[in-house]
This record gives sequence, C-alpha cells and structure tokens, in this order.
Amino acid sequence: MTYSNGIPLQRGSAGPARPPRPDDLSVGLVMQGVLLVALSAGAGLGAAGWAAGATFGLATWALLMAGLQRTGRSGLGPADRVTLARTVLVGGVAALAVESLTRPVPATGVVALTVTALLLDGVDGQVARRTGTSSGFGARFDMEVDAFLILVLGLLLVRPLGGWVLALGGMRYAFVVAGWALPWLRAALPQRFSRKVVAAVQGVVLVVAVAGVLPAGVTLAAVLVALASLCWSFGRDVVWLARRRAVPTVGAACAAEAPGYVRSEPATPREPVTT
Repeated sequence: MTYSNGIPLQRGSAGPARPPRPDDLSVGLVMQGVLLVALSAGAGLGAAGWAAGATFGLATWALLMAGLQRTGRSGLGPADRVTLARTVLVGGVAALAVESLTRPVPATGVVALTVTALLLDGVDGQVARRTGTSSGFGARFDMEVDAFLILVLGLLLVRPLGGWVLALGGMRYAFVVAGWALPWLRAALPQRFSRKVVAAVQGVVLVVAVAGVLPAGVTLAAVLVALASLCWSFGRDVVWLARRRAVPTVGAACAAEAPGYVRSEPATPREPVTT
C-alpha cells in the first residue's frame, strides 16, 4: 500500500479494473440541470450562475468517473447515491453563490438547499452502515462535498462581510496544498470529538448568517467565533503532526480526516481511493 495526500492507495488488485457505468452519474448531471432550470424560474438565476452550476455538474461527473475507474468500481453504492443527491443541492448553492457576486439572490432558496443538504449529510453514513457498503471512496466523496459546501456558503457572505470569510472554506484546501510540500502533514490524525463539533459549527453558523435572521453585529460575531474555532482545530492538529513528524509514518493508516472536517463513514476503505 502506498499513500498520496494522506489517502491510502491500494496496489496489486487482482484482475483488470471494471469499467464504470455512468448511469447514476448521468442521472445526477440531469438532476443538476433540472435544479438550475428551477432556480432560473424561482430565483432568476442568470448567466453567471448557470455557468457555475453547469461547470460544477460536469466537473463532478468527470471526477467521479475518474474515481470509479481508479478504484475499479462499476458504479455508485446506495450511500454514494445519497451523497450524489447532496452534491446536486450543493451545485445549486454554488450557482446562487456565484450569482450573488453580481446581484442579491433570495436567501430562502439558499437556505432551503443548504438545510436539505445538511440533513442528508447524516443519511449517507447511516445507509452505508446498514447496507454494509462503507468504503474509502464514499468517505472521501462525502468529505469533499461537505468541504465545498462550506466554501460556497462563505462566498455568499463576501458581499455583506468581506472576503476574509472565505478563510472558513479555504482553510481545508490550504491544508491539502501544504501537504504536497510538507509530507508530514499527511500523516494520520487521532479521532477527536471536538473536531466533529467544530465541523458542525461551521455549517450551522454559515447557514444562519446567510439567512440573515440575526442582527448584523451578532452575525459578524458568530462567524468570527466559527473562524476562531476552526483556526484552533487546524492549529492544534498541525502542532500535533509537527511534534510527531520525526516518527516514521509509512504503513500507517493515513485515512483520517483533515482537521476541522469529519466523515460520515468509517475510515476503513475496502478499495483504493482517488485523490
């Protein structure tokens, strides 16, 4: 077994990789188009939002096809289909977020899509466990959708709060990029309940901020507290990794989640995972 970006990649699998079936992914792409049409009618989605949503849908299709091919899977499992449905919703949020850079967008649509996606976040893990289809592929898929949702929610707050709010969603990606230059950042992290709490706080605070139901001062304070908690979570884990970087980690189970983010499926992949 070898490692890339902290994700285990299994080699020497028996037999040739099965060609993936694009059926589920094609359905997801169609669903993304239908959602964009609905947002055009209900929220006045313009060209910028359409471009963002379409690009997101096509990129998701291409990346999942590549991931299925790399892992030798022929298609998505039951839990992966739930995550794919969440991905379509996140694509709608992304379209509205890009549209918000040029004009105000209705908060009700954003909140409805985001709350539904957050509620489904706990469903895919339950489905995976009950059907016995937990996998590293599904865990990574779930985690990437969560991370991107935080990023686009921050984008929706750029106009009222400023560009600094993008640090909430960008910190995880900065950590991944830093791991390319500093391999010790890709080592396994211990499971911590506090990391789950911090991850939950990000989504709740951002969706409340987007809804605009609190006074401006309270909203600003809440987002700052969320950012501070995320910095604390990342900082603690970076310090933990730095203190142990002299310890050999080759052969370690490096499937632990990135700081500040959690997976809804066990980190015990049965097949290799695409990065």
